[in-house]
Amino acid sequence: MRRRVLKTLAATLFAPAFVHAQGSPAPVKLAMIEGLSGGNANGGEAVFRNLVWAVERVNQRGGVVTAEGRRPLQLDRYDSKGQIEEALSAMRSAIDDGARFILQGNSSAVAAALIEAVNKHNEREPLRRVVFLNYSAVDPILTNDKCSFWHFRFDAHADMRMGALMSVIKQDAQLKSVYLLGQDYSFGQAVLREARRQLAVQRPDVQVAGEELHPMFRVKDFAPYAVKIKASGAGAVITGNFSTDLTLLVKAAREIGFEGKFYTFYGNALGAPAAIGEAGVGKVVAVADWLPNVQTAQSEAFYQSFRKRYPRPEDDYVHMRMQLMIESLAKAIDTARSTDAVAVATELERTSVTFAGQQGAMRAADHQFQQQLVVGIMEKQGSPGVKFDVEGSGYGFRVIRSITAAQAELPTTCKMSRL
Repeated sequence: MRRRVLKTLAATLFAPAFVHAQGSPAPVKLAMIEGLSGGNANGGEAVFRNLVWAVERVNQRGGVVTAEGRRPLQLDRYDSKGQIEEALSAMRSAIDDGARFILQGNSSAVAAALIEAVNKHNEREPLRRVVFLNYSAVDPILTNDKCSFWHFRFDAHADMRMGALMSVIKQDAQLKSVYLLGQDYSFGQAVLREARRQLAVQRPDVQVAGEELHPMFRVKDFAPYAVKIKASGAGAVITGNFSTDLTLLVKAAREIGFEGKFYTFYGNALGAPAAIGEAGVGKVVAVADWLPNVQTAQSEAFYQSFRKRYPRPEDDYVHMRMQLMIESLAKAIDTARSTDAVAVATELERTSVTFAGQQGAMRAADHQFQQQLVVGIMEKQGSPGVKFDVEGSGYGFRVIRSITAAQAELPTTCKMSRL
């Protein structure tokens, strides 16, 4: 009942933006399956805000075009609690509710299970096929060995993100040793594995002072980990941690006096800058598909528009890739003039979009979106290159490296089965 109430509430958000005439075509249902309770609830809510904003924009311009006429998008939300079985149950409920587009991303383990479930469902029920749009699950295997015709990833995968971070580490001449720390599941393991591999190739002089995996969202006190990091003599930490597993880690490191750098995938939001505070200035590095301080007029207008829509400081976490994902979906539906899964997936394979100065294109070979990446370093708001802070913390990220889509691109081992 709670899930259905939340779903209905989400649907009503778009009523003012798209008024239906009597007898008009039904909305196109998108189902966001995400952890909205549990350890990463703040991350799930951040995703929801971004998707709401993107869907509103499509509906404000008239929705999508199908053979039945223009139809609005409707975003429904399902709480997976961050658990695989809950996510699979939510997917079945979403399909029964009429959703044909599944959106998820805040766990690679969940994403892998959903890919398998979607494959089986689409083979078993060809009249109710669905397409899976992934905005954040970045385990490389998802577009390599586990690639699927029905799955599309709009975030750069972990190896691509690590390559961007390594382009900065490569120039850090003072760095002599690093500590590798991650969450003990597929994504966290992939980050540490790739960090070791890329360090051996690009910085063989840098020693790995320690390497450790920890249970995801179960550690309440990271002080023991911070003590080991400091004792190792490492000059930096490389981590894929996110949400509370990142903020608690950096808080603990600050409290015990660790003065090294943090090379992160997600250190630019969800409480991390405020948790680190002054100790992070010039030390916390983050990679992203986009950062608020990308210094172009289009980028600034995009960010200002988001802040107008969500003015509370705690809601300040905007994802460009999620906007590109919804724009890509809308374009694919418009081109196919259909919401049929096969027709839309076929168009998505060759979709390229430009929005707010950011460009991206889907690679048909493995359904891995190709886009530019940026690396930023934490600085005080108002310092050169830091017009905007993060979540009202007084700290923002200055862009120190831009990586083109061509530079970020990596080969794939995908051998995709197509219809």
